[in-house]
Amino acid sequence: MDQPKYRAFISYSHRDAKWGDWLHKALESYRPPRQLVGVVTARGPVPKRLTPVFRDREELASATDLGTLLTEALRQSACQIVICSRQSAKSRWVNEEILAFKRLGREDRIFCLIVDGEPNASDIPAQVDEECFAPALRFKLGPDQELSTVRAEPIAADARPGKDGKARAKLKLIAGVLGLGFDALARREQQRHNRQLFVIASAATAGMVLTSGLAGYALVQRTAARHHAARAEAEAETAQQTTNFLVELFRISDPSEARGNTVTAREMLDKGATRIEGELAKQPNIQATLLDTVGTVYMGLGLYGKARPLLERALATRKQLTGAGPVVLSDSLNHRGELLMWQADYAAAEKDYRDVLRLLASQPDDRRNRAALAKAQYGLGIVLAFEGRYADARASLSDALARQRALYGEANDDVARTLNQLANVMAQNGELKAAIDLMRAGVAIERGLRGSEPDPALAGTINDLAVMLDNNQNYDESESLFVESLAIWRRVYGEKHADIASGLSSLAWVLSNKGDFTRSEATYREALAMQRELLGELHPDYAFTLGALAYVQQEKGDTRLALATLQESLRIYQRLFPGDHPDVARIMTRLGFFRTLAGDYAVADRDLRTALEMRRRLLDKSHPDVASSLAYVAILQVATGNFADAERLAREARALFASALSPTHSLTAVAESAEGAALTGRGDYAQAETLLNESYGILSKDPTMLVQRSLARSYLENLHRQERRHAGRTPRRNSPAQARGRPPHRTEAPAAARTAGT
Repeated sequence: MDQPKYRAFISYSHRDAKWGDWLHKALESYRPPRQLVGVVTARGPVPKRLTPVFRDREELASATDLGTLLTEALRQSACQIVICSRQSAKSRWVNEEILAFKRLGREDRIFCLIVDGEPNASDIPAQVDEECFAPALRFKLGPDQELSTVRAEPIAADARPGKDGKARAKLKLIAGVLGLGFDALARREQQRHNRQLFVIASAATAGMVLTSGLAGYALVQRTAARHHAARAEAEAETAQQTTNFLVELFRISDPSEARGNTVTAREMLDKGATRIEGELAKQPNIQATLLDTVGTVYMGLGLYGKARPLLERALATRKQLTGAGPVVLSDSLNHRGELLMWQADYAAAEKDYRDVLRLLASQPDDRRNRAALAKAQYGLGIVLAFEGRYADARASLSDALARQRALYGEANDDVARTLNQLANVMAQNGELKAAIDLMRAGVAIERGLRGSEPDPALAGTINDLAVMLDNNQNYDESESLFVESLAIWRRVYGEKHADIASGLSSLAWVLSNKGDFTRSEATYREALAMQRELLGELHPDYAFTLGALAYVQQEKGDTRLALATLQESLRIYQRLFPGDHPDVARIMTRLGFFRTLAGDYAVADRDLRTALEMRRRLLDKSHPDVASSLAYVAILQVATGNFADAERLAREARALFASALSPTHSLTAVAESAEGAALTGRGDYAQAETLLNESYGILSKDPTMLVQRSLARSYLENLHRQERRHAGRTPRRNSPAQARGRPPHRTEAPAAARTAGT
């Protein structure tokens, strides 16, 4: 056939004109997903539009055959779509059009849309009037080009209620017209709808694959039925019914159904949750699947309070079902574990993930089980990191990464996410340089997968890389990445989400770096208000933002308010983590430092030494956080005149920092300045001057160490006073004013990996 003029020819009875009008508009207004445009199929390259489609026809009531116009239109049509109903089954002209198209040798290009009646009902004498297939559809052509007695099996989409529904039926017809597999088109279409309607995170998007994912699940089960026929048939039926429910629920997203009305994702989710509770009580298998699906989408939107009861009910229902397999149960446990982690219920989350590992340990080593195991190991690794158990976290994440690479290769979402989380754990464990390299690799994979599309997972990874670069004093790149991640989150989520709050904390840090403390404090408070609403006050994100705000308050000169804010942060952390924990030690160190500055030496000594011992129990003895505690105890010893102890502690801290970070790192300079101050107290002015000038020069160039820099300047000025007192003259040297650069303004970045001098 030459290049056809029409994509399709619609045959229908004039009594089905409304269906003909709907189908014509639906086809011609449809735009195939851009990823499929140009793909070559048996129908040729996939076009940008399905136009034109032939529908209008002459009234043939007095004719004896098809008119010239219709005959020519049929000849120039690539496909024929027959609207099948009780009326069209009796229509002579619908039957003639089907015959004419078959005689062109295109019987395999006829597609049916069932709108009422029953297919092949005429085989049962009592139901003849219910027949919806015209005779030309039910029988094949013989050698004489007339209908034979050989039965045909027409390809049909069923728009009737309880069947495919209009949206799914339309997509089936389009797949046939384009020569695409239905699953391929449905998958792409669902991805497009997910972007338009749900705009959620990839983990949530993967849980909400709706039509394509669930239909694909049904297909996998049908394949498995070769070995497990009874069970697979039941699972396939469940998946099909689930798909039908979701298609019917979300069909209002189809422009041809919405009729210009806008419906938010939240409204559809709330409607779906209500329907699941009310309509599926007698179908627990389907109900559990949908509760789990909608619960994961709520979780992706940050609506944890909405998500939890749905995921709890899904898990409870699946535990009661005798036919629920271990993989299905593991899915529910993995999803609830993730939610519990976001709600900071770490002990419960860890239990769920470990239950998955135990559940699947004795199962066959197939692809589905390996994927579920990798997911549980990934989630467990994150929980262990939150609990401060970095060695265990690293082992769990490394196991997950190995499984994912074996399953998916390198360019994969799960691989990228696990790389990034492993990098975070390494950074928290003091391996900052290696962590930055690993995080850059993860960001590169995610950028390659996402292209220009905004994605919350990419934003989170960019934010984490920015934190690491800040810790490594690469401030310009860090700032630009913070701005980029916040912009992506706002495009994806709007203006209210836990990730938005995290981005606001990062923005507040940038503002404090620029000296805009008023806007910085206001932005931190905006982040706190959002976290309070979405997460509650008993949450590590809320506690962390309080700790960051305290530094701004200290830099504004309000030590009393800064101490009160830090104490509130510490109370939250201690309730979340009653025993040893890195965040508890971090805030206690910061409190001890601020109390040292305020002259409350006895309480400062208690806080600093408690934190030092906690860090020694938690971390390797060469960890930078141990060095940080040593440095701030040394600063306290300088303040109280214990110069020998101060010198010893500061020298140990400086050696640890130089080894873990670098000899010229700002944290190394903090310890170096404390050592210089101790030497001043002991009268070793020459060595003290070398150390103090060197450390002050480093801190003067760092726009994140205002308090530490001011302290180093006071040490240097004290040295000069001591030298003048002992020598009776002013030594010739550069003054602090000559040495210092632009005053820095910030000492804390909003991220869990940060040490920032404490």
